[in-house]
Amino acid sequence: MRYAVVIERAAGNFSAYVPDLPGCVATGATVAEAEQEIRDAIRFHVEGLIADGQPVPEARSIIEYVEA
Repeated sequence: MRYAVVIERAAGNFSAYVPDLPGCVATGATVAEAEQEIRDAIRFHVEGLIADGQPVPEARSIIEYVEA
């Protein structure tokens, strides 16, 4: 599956979350590390949903950059 991921600069690191998977978050010292950690978090989150017999949410979010 392909999910939209938001990566934000935090106080001393980067945080990432998946809008379509509430509670699926990760952090990293760099953007690259946050990307890798959120990939792992997505896999872990989806595996947990399946193991609990819960539905896996479809990817519905759309990410677009807008110039203002």
